[in-house]
Order: sequence, then structure tokens, then C-alpha cells
Amino acid sequence: MKKLLSLVTLLAISVAVMAQPPKGPAKKGMNFGAKTTVEGAIAANELPAALVEKNSADVKVKGKVTEVCKAEGCWIRMETANGPMLIKMKDHSFTVPLALNGKTIVADGTAELKETTVEMLKHYAEDAGKSKAEIEAIKEPKKEIILQAKGILVL
Repeated sequence: MKKLLSLVTLLAISVAVMAQPPKGPAKKGMNFGAKTTVEGAIAANELPAALVEKNSADVKVKGKVTEVCKAEGCWIRMETANGPMLIKMKDHSFTVPLALNGKTIVADGTAELKETTVEMLKHYAEDAGKSKAEIEAIKEPKKEIILQAKGILVL
């Protein structure tokens, strides 16, 4: 019985630790994921125009982070000329800290114009800590730019 109680306690502690929002610094020059540089980066406002002729492009995009996934740090949002762009970490191979919010970054990866389902939009809203009313108000899919980042550099 003591072993079972110890195991349950250990499991509860592990879950509590893992459920914490991502912490840590996001200082100038720090890289998350694959190392990248600012060379060749385009402004986030230029990205929608770059995707007019083709649906996807390998790009480096420079812009300000407007939101970070509070659950795991597995996605961020960056403002573009056509509204916010979603940046996901390729293959969930890395995460970013909440401290990245408000920072200017370069995200290196593949950008695509895609439709995000209502189910995924609600999932992202939950991750962002939105209210139940805000989540329930999501009724339609959204066409948006999604960048699968292999690396992020803090400027």
C-alpha cells in the first residue's frame, strides 16, 4: 500500500511540474530550435504578398511576437499586414518561454496559407488561456498563414 501511495504521489508531482507554463529568459541573441540568423529575413508584413503566387515558401520572417502558448510554449503569434500569423514549432522539436511575448524575433521555416479548423482554433484559444465564452464563440474555420519554424532568434 505504501508503494502505491508513493507512486500516486510521484505521479501527481510529475503532472504538476509538467503542467507549468514555460519559463525562462528570452534575451537578445538567444536561439530556440535550430540556430538561425537575421540575414535574408523579410518583415512579417511582407509575408502575405510573398504567398500570393505560391501557397508555401521557405522564409525567414522578422516581427514582433504578440502571443505565446501558455500551456507548453509550442506556438506563437506574430502580426502581419493581414492579421496574426501562427508560428508552430516544427515537429514539436522545441518550445519557447512566455518571456518571448512582445519581443522581436526572426522565425526560420516554411510558411503556408492554410485553413485552420474550428477544433484547432478552439484548442489554440484554450492554450492561450482564453475564457470559455471566447472559446465557444469560435464557430468558423479561419484561413491564415502558418509557419512551421525550425529555428527562432531573439533580436
